[in-house]
Order: sequence, then structure tokens, then C-alpha cells
Amino acid sequence: MGCGRTGATLATEFEARGHTVAVIDQSGDAFRRLPADFAGQRITGIGFDRDTLVSAGVEDAYAFAAVSDGDNSNILAARVVRETYGIDNVVARIADYGRAEVYRRLGIPTVAPVPWTVAQIVSRLLPGGSDALYHDPSAGVSLSRLPIDTGWVGRRYAELEQRAQARVAYLVRFGEALLPDADTLVQEGDEAYFTMLPGAGATPARTTGRSPEVSR
Repeated sequence: MGCGRTGATLATEFEARGHTVAVIDQSGDAFRRLPADFAGQRITGIGFDRDTLVSAGVEDAYAFAAVSDGDNSNILAARVVRETYGIDNVVARIADYGRAEVYRRLGIPTVAPVPWTVAQIVSRLLPGGSDALYHDPSAGVSLSRLPIDTGWVGRRYAELEQRAQARVAYLVRFGEALLPDADTLVQEGDEAYFTMLPGAGATPARTTGRSPEVSR
């Protein structure tokens, strides 16, 4: 639901992956954002209206994304699709971060773009910052890119993981992704992405951002 830039991009991406897609929007003009060769359905209507949803094939749908410009419309549509049609794979975009947390605790997966955007901008403007890429609010696990002090170069990532109390999920080295093993050494220029458990606090970033001698 919603054929703005996000909705149109999602619809195009899903179709490119071989899925059948239906897009709902109140404005017929919104469908101009879809590529000319888009083969999915274009449904003009209110996204939480049951007749509109049925026209879009909700009864046979695998997933539903509510990404219109209205928080209320998105959460209402997500609840109708989940509670009325039994579709568990539902997500709603909520601009209000506080409300997103409330709905998330109620069992409705939400995406709050503002905090993520702010974190990305801050990490790029301030030297030595980290990129917070993902956070699971239920389990507390997070994924972040952490800067690594040059003092770690030549040492094993296994040692860095133990000291930082975090696990390296993957590296980007010379533009290519790499899954480190027990013998992988830190190289200058590595971009390391760490998974961290709740309670880790600032320990991982503090450890990776200092030389091994200082961080002991």
C-alpha cells in the first residue's frame, strides 16, 4: 500500500525477483512512478478498505507492506491485513519513532526511517563514527560497522572479538565481502560489521577504536 518512491521501488524490486505484486494507492497518478513494463496490478483505493484489499488479492497474499505517507493509514492497514486475513508477514512504515516502538511491542513489525537516517548521517559526518545498521528490539541484538584502530592490523579477528565482546558478522575488504574465520587477520582498510548482544554497551566500539595495548 502506497505508491510513493518507496512503494514504487519495493514493487519493482519484488517483481524483478519473480514475485506477483499488487500496488494500492488512493491516487491513480501515483502509479506513474512504476516502470512502464510493470506487470503487476494497480489498484486505486484506500489501502485498509476490505473491498480494495480483496481486489488486490490479499486473500492469497504472502506479504503486505504499508508504506503510504500516513502513519495512521499504515498501521490500520497492517492490522486489518494481519487480524482479518491472517497474513503474518506484514510491515508498516511509521515516521513517528515513539509510536513505531509501541506498535512493534504489540506485535506489528514497523520500520521507522528517521532514527536510521539520522544515525547514518551522523556516522558519516563525524570521524571515527560507527554505522548502526540493524537492531532487533525483541532480542536486543544489533549489527553495526565499528571503526578499527590501526594497532589491530596484523592481529587475528578472533582476538578482537574476544576483547570486544562482539562477533564479526562479515568484512568488506577491497570492495568484496568476506566471512572471517579463526585465522583471519585484520588488514588496514577493512570495514568490519559486528553483531552485539544486549548489555554490550560501549565496550565493542571502545575496544575496536583503540589500540590493543590501550584497550586492555
